[in-house]
Amino acid sequence: MLALEFCQLEIPAGQRLLLHNVGWAKFEAILEELGEHRGTRFTYDEGVLEIMAPSPEHEYFRQAISIAIEDIAEVLERDYECYGSTIWRRQLLQAGLEPDNCFYFQNEARVRGKLKFDLSQDPPPDLALDIDITSKSLDRFPIYARLGIPEIWSYSDGILTIYLLQQNHYVESESSCVFPSVKIQDLPQIIEQYRDRGRLPLRRAIKAWVKQQNQ
Repeated sequence: MLALEFCQLEIPAGQRLLLHNVGWAKFEAILEELGEHRGTRFTYDEGVLEIMAPSPEHEYFRQAISIAIEDIAEVLERDYECYGSTIWRRQLLQAGLEPDNCFYFQNEARVRGKLKFDLSQDPPPDLALDIDITSKSLDRFPIYARLGIPEIWSYSDGILTIYLLQQNHYVESESSCVFPSVKIQDLPQIIEQYRDRGRLPLRRAIKAWVKQQNQ
């Protein structure tokens, strides 16, 4: 399938398309053809390409948790860089994916202000956010592991789970390496409690919650 044909694809919100036997060169050509402002997300694993169109529910929780991460960082006076749904990839590993958001904290000083990355030289993001509203065709965690991303926050069915990379696979953790003093698992409950009250009350509540835990 030519890259041009992807421009004509219409994937319904919340649905996924799985393609096999997609070589790396074709994968790169598709990314270049569609550019950075497409509405779909890509995952690539050794010739298998998954294209996902996010649903409104997916995007709501992606945005709410992302803003919460920035608010927590502000309260704790942690500097960071945020690179959104940048597609991280390494040809040598035949791996590529777009997290729902990603952040540098521990390595923030090393990437401060960078606009281009090469994972063979630059560190991967310290934290990736993965929203799993609908079941994925590809298991993304082994791809995250091959790319060396040390921490994932995975949101699914009202639960936010922390995973830390240990010996090339992820293990569930009660605490975050990025925010060890914050009970991250409580975030979905706060977001749901304020979902119909507006964004500003939610942000105030999150900041107050973080301050209370760090008095």
